[in-house]
Amino acid sequence: MPDQLSALYSDLLEGSYDCVDRVILNAYFTMGQSGGGLRVWWRALYGSDDNLDDNHLMRMAGRFSRRLRAWAKANEIPVVYSSPGERKHDMAAEHLASHEVKPGLFMILVSKAPALVWEAQRTGTGKLGQLVPKQPWPYVNHYSFHILDAEWGHLTIKMSGHPPFGAQVMLNGHEYVACQAQKARLEFTKQDNCFTAVTNTAGLAKVADTLSQKRTVGRLRQLCERWIYTTCLCFALDRKEQKSSTFHYQYSVYQMEYSRNLLFQSGRQMDQVFQALLDRTRGPLHLDRIKTIFGDKKRPHSDTRKKNPTRWGVVVETPTYDLTVFKVHYGKMTLKIYTKGERVLRVEVIVHNTRAYRWGRSLPCFPEIVARLRSILERFLNAVGCMDGCWLRRR
Repeated sequence: MPDQLSALYSDLLEGSYDCVDRVILNAYFTMGQSGGGLRVWWRALYGSDDNLDDNHLMRMAGRFSRRLRAWAKANEIPVVYSSPGERKHDMAAEHLASHEVKPGLFMILVSKAPALVWEAQRTGTGKLGQLVPKQPWPYVNHYSFHILDAEWGHLTIKMSGHPPFGAQVMLNGHEYVACQAQKARLEFTKQDNCFTAVTNTAGLAKVADTLSQKRTVGRLRQLCERWIYTTCLCFALDRKEQKSSTFHYQYSVYQMEYSRNLLFQSGRQMDQVFQALLDRTRGPLHLDRIKTIFGDKKRPHSDTRKKNPTRWGVVVETPTYDLTVFKVHYGKMTLKIYTKGERVLRVEVIVHNTRAYRWGRSLPCFPEIVARLRSILERFLNAVGCMDGCWLRRR
């Protein structure tokens, strides 16, 4: 059923489609999340825990680094150090656009970030006592493996060099849709992660809808398994060590973006509609209405809002001269309206950390999270459409 906003401006639109945008999955080794579990894994790997100490834990991280650099040098894969604040994905995208790249690993970026690092405590007799995580988490080297996948396009696996080698898998739904649309021979023009021109919008929307199905869970798991062991973890543990120590990752959803893309017939009309929406909706979107859109029954506590006031409320930002972004912050979720390209108006809902909500975070919960974000997006568009429609009728 079309939302109020799309129905209101249907005569100005060429079409619209929904798509799962950026997705970040956490990859974690369950046994390595506790001191006792890590100790059992170490015994399986080395036969005993006599050599389980800080030096050997650090040596494992050093071996990861040496193996990676040696392999990258032999295979002419660039290894680039990046500083905090640099957009690593943009750096890799520029390399991808300016070089001929085959499917597989094409670039490695190294940066510092906090990670779980275990510390071995000894008793007075010198025996191993217990393993405790360093607090706060220290900043250590993380390696971002940029990979070109035939089915999912450009994806990134960011991995810590210290055991238990926690990782994040970062991908974009628009990359997947573009790859599948090419296989289906759909004609389109794509700019960054936006389809600026589509000859068959219904066909593209059908491809994008496959990311909301339950089968996507299996596709995502296959994607992770295809690369994380043989391309990333292999620098810390070879396949024999992975098998003997039963090292196996589990996956959970950390962040997700879901968007509705409205493709207008004219860029001038799109700009007029967007500017009018900004003027008419900033005031009426008060907290009582916002909490209903996000599915809450009660207002958030005032002390919660005081701790981080920038995460609550409606704001309009202009990060660049020709870009205006309308945002609604509600705790760990954000709604955004902004323009992409010349004729695309994107409405987007983002969950920044699924841990803050009782939705379930494991990978099998992926379709349910998509459904929840879609319902939030539709309630938001219906509210905005009703406000705009009431304003037009009053005129």
